[in-house]
Amino acid sequence: MGLADTREKNNQTNNNSKIINVGFIGNPNCGKTTLFNAYTGANLKVANWPGVTVEKKEGKTFYKGQEFRLIDLPGIYSLSSYTMEETVSRDCILSDEVDVIVDVIDASSLERNLYLTLQLLELGKPVVLALNMMDIVEERGLELDLHRLPEMLGIPVIPVSARKRTGLSILMHAVAHHNDPDVQDPLIHHHTGKSSHHRHDHHSEYAMVYNDEIEDKIDLLISRLSKKYPDMTNKRWHAIKLLENDPDIRKRHPIDCADIIERSYEKDMINQKYDFIEEVIGEVLVGKSKKEAATDKIDSYLTNRFLGLPIFLGIMAIVFFLTFTIGDFLKGYFEIALDYLTSGASALLQALHVHPMLSSLITDGIISGVGGILTFLPNIFILFLALAFLEDSGYMARVAFVMDDIMSHLGLSGKAFLPLLLGFGCSVPAVMASRALEHPKDRFKTILITPFMSCSARLPIYVLFSSMFFGEHAMLACYSLYILGILIAITTAYILSRIDGSKADHALLIELPEYKSPNAHTIAIYVWEKIKDYLTKAGTVIFLASVLMWIILNFGPTGYVTDISLSFGSYIGKAIVPLFRPVGLGYWQIIVALIAGIAAKEVVVSSCSVLFGIQNITTAHGMTTMSATLGTLGFGPANAYALMVFCLLYVPCTATIATIHRELNSWKSTISILLYQLVTAWTCSCIAYHVCSLLF
Repeated sequence: MGLADTREKNNQTNNNSKIINVGFIGNPNCGKTTLFNAYTGANLKVANWPGVTVEKKEGKTFYKGQEFRLIDLPGIYSLSSYTMEETVSRDCILSDEVDVIVDVIDASSLERNLYLTLQLLELGKPVVLALNMMDIVEERGLELDLHRLPEMLGIPVIPVSARKRTGLSILMHAVAHHNDPDVQDPLIHHHTGKSSHHRHDHHSEYAMVYNDEIEDKIDLLISRLSKKYPDMTNKRWHAIKLLENDPDIRKRHPIDCADIIERSYEKDMINQKYDFIEEVIGEVLVGKSKKEAATDKIDSYLTNRFLGLPIFLGIMAIVFFLTFTIGDFLKGYFEIALDYLTSGASALLQALHVHPMLSSLITDGIISGVGGILTFLPNIFILFLALAFLEDSGYMARVAFVMDDIMSHLGLSGKAFLPLLLGFGCSVPAVMASRALEHPKDRFKTILITPFMSCSARLPIYVLFSSMFFGEHAMLACYSLYILGILIAITTAYILSRIDGSKADHALLIELPEYKSPNAHTIAIYVWEKIKDYLTKAGTVIFLASVLMWIILNFGPTGYVTDISLSFGSYIGKAIVPLFRPVGLGYWQIIVALIAGIAAKEVVVSSCSVLFGIQNITTAHGMTTMSATLGTLGFGPANAYALMVFCLLYVPCTATIATIHRELNSWKSTISILLYQLVTAWTCSCIAYHVCSLLF
């Protein structure tokens, strides 16, 4: 029986039961939040953790008359307390706010996930292991011994499927019956070739047992902690943290231990944890060696020190080739449909004797603006389809690995590459992903350079102007912009690292998963989410921007005008023309389009359609008319490339600006970032214009 079906029925019977607080924790992308949502449904409350910009989700569910309060903790890889997410998760679990920990792990990435599991076991609270994504394990031809795994960890192990909503009742049954911290499941370890010489048989007490040297030190520290803090719970965990030189624990519970701890044992303990994980994998996972051999053979090329980066650039070139060839072929059909829609709407409005002003708003403002953006949907679809294929196959993790060394030479943590990679999709989640960086300087630099990555919103601008002015070389023109964005970003990071003298002390810790055939369902969800965001933006932000642009261009100091040169837009653009003339963009229509593009970059295209009075600007006829109109103004290929460079580098959309301010919590820092981006855009556009003027 599904848990959601029992909520209301059991609500009356749980009044006398103690509410069990359950913390859901796991690595990013392990399916934790999907599982959490399967339980909570509509009973969900979202807020921020006090004092930090980390999202906190709470909900409740019922099982056999027992009420459970569920807390969805941030996705993390460890409890080392380096990042905000790690600190929030650890503090929450250590408090009385959590009675039972549900550790959600991706069964297809057991090695990576078990490291956090071993840390959770050391906290001394009841832990139940939710083994998610078992279907992927089966797809890879692997088998998991579900009897041996709980024996080695000493905790319940429950197979679940967050997506298919299976195993939910069994998991909550295990939580309800394993919420006593003083009761532990039996541990059965073989430890071939290993033995324990301690005063206590630690192998029967704890899943994770360290070597004799460390265990002796733990015993001594526990003794001293007991004397100074007799009421302390889980003294073993505190002793382990003292050995790891954890600053938070040393500050909260200081003791004299200089004679015991002569150095940090964190690396030793990490290595020994992974040794134990390797032992666990060897006993519970069947069929892994064959998969690893195939993965290693492919990685010898894709992660090669010299071949890795050229291969990545070649793959991205193929992606853009497909985006243009297949995307433009499909785009033609969208353009035909837009032509029919525009002519049909115009004829209908004329037949209904609609006022010319309203007719102009509908055809020139709304249909031309929003419809023009929708014609780029095939290009967007192909781009995200290719990226989803690369991501789900396991290749994108290799790209991050290849780039780690480059990032460290730029004075950035290897983790900074992940936000930059997300920036090719959308800058908003990319800026938010900078939270994973430990140091404020690293976060600031990453947030500064992330918008230089060409997000999908800029693609319509590139496609339109490169198609009009560069013909068969349009794909190369677009590809060069993506490369230019990366070069500007890494140059900025390099200069800043030399100015502030910062160095990357924390390398990227990332698992390189085995290669697998991309899952059609996973790819479909990924692409649909991106397309849905694009369509939502077209129906809201771009719609409103198109209407607003029409109003600015059809009204002036004297009211409604038919001559666009008398509009408010004309006055605004002409006032700024002198500033943009040196970069080849001294046209008031182009300037107004760029201003409108701050709302959303796609709006630049729809604004040009309205500003130059060209319906269906993205069709073949529309582009021919547009290029001819621009040609009469002296706007050529050099101007077009300068425009695309400016759109690449100038201030991001309003949603990204708001996110930057929220992440930095400082208007001063936010404004300084925007000013730097504007100056960089102006400078690079100026160089691009004058260089291209010599070539074209």
